[in-house]
Amino acid sequence: MVNTNTASKKSNKAPNIKAALSIATSALLGTSVLTAGVSQAEEADEWQFDSAFLLYSETDRVSATEAIIAGTKVFDNDEILSLKLTVDALTGASANGAVVQPNAQTFTRPSGSGQYVTPAGETPLDDTFRDTSVQLNGQWTQPLSDNITGSVGGHFSKEYDYLSLGVNGNLAYDFNKKNSTFSMGLSYFQDTFTPEGGIPKPHSSMLVGDSSSPEWDGEFAKTRTGKSDDKSTADILLGFTQVINRRMITAFNYSYSMVDGYLTDPFKVVSVLNRNGLAQDYIYESRPDSRVKQSTFMQAKYHFDDSLLNTVADVSYRYMWDDWGINSHTIDTRFTMPVGAASYIEPHIRYYQQGAADFYQPYIIEEQAPLGFVSADYRIGEMTAVTVGAKYGVSLNDGDELSFRLEYYRQTPTNAGFTELSALKGQDIYPVVEAIIAQVSYSF
Repeated sequence: MVNTNTASKKSNKAPNIKAALSIATSALLGTSVLTAGVSQAEEADEWQFDSAFLLYSETDRVSATEAIIAGTKVFDNDEILSLKLTVDALTGASANGAVVQPNAQTFTRPSGSGQYVTPAGETPLDDTFRDTSVQLNGQWTQPLSDNITGSVGGHFSKEYDYLSLGVNGNLAYDFNKKNSTFSMGLSYFQDTFTPEGGIPKPHSSMLVGDSSSPEWDGEFAKTRTGKSDDKSTADILLGFTQVINRRMITAFNYSYSMVDGYLTDPFKVVSVLNRNGLAQDYIYESRPDSRVKQSTFMQAKYHFDDSLLNTVADVSYRYMWDDWGINSHTIDTRFTMPVGAASYIEPHIRYYQQGAADFYQPYIIEEQAPLGFVSADYRIGEMTAVTVGAKYGVSLNDGDELSFRLEYYRQTPTNAGFTELSALKGQDIYPVVEAIIAQVSYSF
């Protein structure tokens, strides 16, 4: 796909579709190095910088701030160097997976040191959620022949309990007078988890009691399997881009992803209830150690004529499915509309619908202790989500651009067919998650 979600600061340049496609393929492989303006050719030996500051805030839950600085330089022979630095900080409360109860619940913190209490009728949230990450991405793109463009890149990400290293490469082949392009991309990531408190033993009970007792450390250690674990991810992406006419361009992609290793969330538990629905125990979740994901993606961009104020419509659809039983549909729509001679507004609507994983259960009954995989994480449950908002951008002196984005996000988990027990009647088992997203961007 060609990324033209935001206006380039040098919009009078001719589109460099081949370079843009190569960079966009890297983005779909999870190594995006640009935030805006990649669809336009820049003057050789000049750097273009894109910066952004984003605030994401869920109601009574997680808040995140993100700072991004990305730089792109085009050399005389159409070689492109792209670099990106991202710094994230997350704070707030995160759902631990346990189900809401009509009475107060006590949980042990992931470190094994200290406990917290969730009041009756409230979703259990661990309010000690803290994280800071630094991510670096780099990409080198260059023509290999008149019709072939190659690109290689690297990825580094570090959090206090997580390290990710990755490489990628892709090729783009132009034909049909450069109006058609086939592309293929490969990437590989190696990640290491070192969660606070270690790796929980699947299905083991959360230890709850006096953490100052002499036996505590030994009993807590029995619920752990080690201090760290790894996972690897290999992705392949096949793409086709077609320029229909001077106003319209389309893109079609297929991706295949294989993930192996530790895929369980070490901070999530599952409530074990009696027949009345009252919690008797909390066990650590267990997920498969492999996952195969596939997706198809279709996108069309259309530039309307002057009668519609030069509006650019960008519509995309993505379907994803995997061997965990999850499938999802995503429809994303943007309209970029000029406002006066030097500014634009971009309304945005995104709809997402997801089915539950085969092993998803919001809780389990104590007579039905799990023998296999189980997780109560709402993120792999059945849900719908809607994002609505708009972006406003204005061109400044020397072609610089300043933009503001404000969006509202609403995620609605739903019952995937589980019977509601008596003690849970009237309780909010599937709470709605709402968030505000605000971003300020500056390109220069």
